[in-house]
Amino acid sequence: MTLIKSISGIRGTIGGQVGENLTPIDAVKFASAYGTWLKQQYTKETYRVVVGRDARLSGDMIQNLVMNTLVGLGIHVIDLGLSTTPTVELAVPMEHADGGIILTASHNPKQWNALKLLDNKGEFLNAVEGAKILDIAEGDAMTFAEVDDLGKITINDAYIDIHIDEVLDLPLVNKKAIEACNFKVVVDGVNSTGGIAIPLLLEALGVEPVKLYCDPTGHFPHNPEPLKEHLGDLSEEVKKHNADFGIVVDPDVDRLAFMDENGNMFGEEYTLVACADYVLGKNPGNTVSNMSSTRALRDVTEKHGGTYQASAVGEVNVVSLMKKNNAVIGGEGNGGIIYPDSHYGRDALVGVALFLSLLAQKKMSVSELRKTYTSYFMSKKKIELTPTLDVDAILEQMEARYKNEDLTTIDGVKIDFSESWAHLRKSNTEPIIRIYTEAKSQEEADALADKIIGEIKVIAGI
Repeated sequence: MTLIKSISGIRGTIGGQVGENLTPIDAVKFASAYGTWLKQQYTKETYRVVVGRDARLSGDMIQNLVMNTLVGLGIHVIDLGLSTTPTVELAVPMEHADGGIILTASHNPKQWNALKLLDNKGEFLNAVEGAKILDIAEGDAMTFAEVDDLGKITINDAYIDIHIDEVLDLPLVNKKAIEACNFKVVVDGVNSTGGIAIPLLLEALGVEPVKLYCDPTGHFPHNPEPLKEHLGDLSEEVKKHNADFGIVVDPDVDRLAFMDENGNMFGEEYTLVACADYVLGKNPGNTVSNMSSTRALRDVTEKHGGTYQASAVGEVNVVSLMKKNNAVIGGEGNGGIIYPDSHYGRDALVGVALFLSLLAQKKMSVSELRKTYTSYFMSKKKIELTPTLDVDAILEQMEARYKNEDLTTIDGVKIDFSESWAHLRKSNTEPIIRIYTEAKSQEEADALADKIIGEIKVIAGI
């Protein structure tokens, strides 16, 4: 069982020992630290925090613990109940709240849960502010409100509908063209809140949804990470219903993947590529993704006359570089679409609407659309080292070995070759180096990863 504290929040497995798992005491302690930090940001009479959760089994318990802890600090809570990560992100500024908390462990299995923390713009906290909250949690320096100053909880269960209306109002979402296509789409909602939000969005766009695992019970029918090996049922349903394509999201609906009409994966990395292709065709500009995302986004961006840049891994790093470069769209290769015209957070609802608009414009099948993009293949491996080895020194030696190549060192070592790349990142919690590679065939990507691993072993003497 595990408890992981980081600058982006706290996540862990339910049950077990205090301080080693996500127990009620740990949830209260961390919520207290966040509320205390929030009150340090501004001096005002009242404070408000938006709280929502995905459908996992522990969600109701954790949400009540978190909300009532905030109430005990004198903070008012807007309770969205079952919601999505991007919905909570949108609700924070719309409610003029001081922050937000999302109770979700994203793609992790059902025994996990987490507190994800937002600022008053509905964006994830940066490293500096996250570190402050960790310090507060460790110091136990929290002061709770007296009885006359306790906060109150207000329920607002309308925000998924509000979110859908916001998506429909985006200028580049072509509802009329989508309706004219009479699309039929199978939705795998992994029995979480995507099973509520995505079918409602499709119906609003004039698309016929076929629901698969859309009952938000929290009993995930398969591993909830939206990868090919977990999606056999979706493939069969797409073919069975003669659907135009399939959609799958993770439990908190910030990751999005598509399946073509033949039941084959469109490629999670290509969710952002396709959405960017559509947006850049209407509004040329710059794009950003993280360093471990496909080169295909760079290709599409340059095709439209824009400039692509890569950030360090992590949504907050992508958002920061997007703002700096005034990017018109960005995100992560795990199916995360960040569209600033909506908000600075990964949003599967926005991604679905942009993808449907692209299909309606192209008037081609999903498999035909996929063929219009350069095919790249990824390999993701890791090498475990002994705790006594200096991982930073090993990465420095790898940097020196490839000094004549195009190098980026803002997040480990990224080596760009003419037809491929390799990204080496160390784990922050264990002596592991993760190796991500991409090339124009799976064999080349795997071979490059194995070559890098071999060179690391020589340097490490193992």
